[in-house]
Amino acid sequence: MSSMGQDNLRYKRILLKLSGEALLGDTPFGISPEVMDEIAREIAEVYRLGVEIGIVIGGGNIFRGVAGASKGMDRASADYMGMLATVINSLALQDALERQGVTTRVQSAIEMREVAEPYIRRRAIRHLEKNRVVIFAAGTGNPFFTTDTAAALRALEIGAEALLKATKVDGVYERDPLQDPRARKFDHLRYQEVLERGLKVMDATAISLAMENRLPIVVFNLRQPQNIKRAVLGEPVGTTVSN
Repeated sequence: MSSMGQDNLRYKRILLKLSGEALLGDTPFGISPEVMDEIAREIAEVYRLGVEIGIVIGGGNIFRGVAGASKGMDRASADYMGMLATVINSLALQDALERQGVTTRVQSAIEMREVAEPYIRRRAIRHLEKNRVVIFAAGTGNPFFTTDTAAALRALEIGAEALLKATKVDGVYERDPLQDPRARKFDHLRYQEVLERGLKVMDATAISLAMENRLPIVVFNLRQPQNIKRAVLGEPVGTTVSN
């Protein structure tokens, strides 16, 4: 661990939220090994600064519960399938991180002891204190809740100082920048503004949880090198949502 890095850290314990779609790379479905290795290298660099890291990862590259429900599936069944997709992604990320020399544990909100520990809050905190990265799989373990909400919940449970949401865009815009190139990017937003404007940062439940507990959210582009490191060092990156 780098003591010099620790002195410069803005956040010493974080919850990193990764979207499942971020793992696709140029593939239409599943996991790109090249992208996974790239993400693991970025996380490993931050880990070696002495940052305690919890991770929640989505499952949209494999199966999205909402999409299944929109096509007639029972919503609860579709959501459970989505949770299982996050377990697959979590195991793949664990493998990639351990190949980078980062000790990692996967804790699942749905018990499957052969592949992951059950989620136990105190055990998760102890892993973090022992310099292990903890990947929280299977969302909250409940249907009708997104992995964004799971990320906010786990961040609060482990006492994270910030929730870092790594996405495909470089922050929060007033409109979709892919559809309107003139859309303005926000450097900073208040929680209430996000809710009132209906901005697509995270779902309303996650934003409300963060607002009630004063948990800062930093939204940034995952594919831009060094962005996770810049965020934990407190450098301006993406959009910050706070009070």
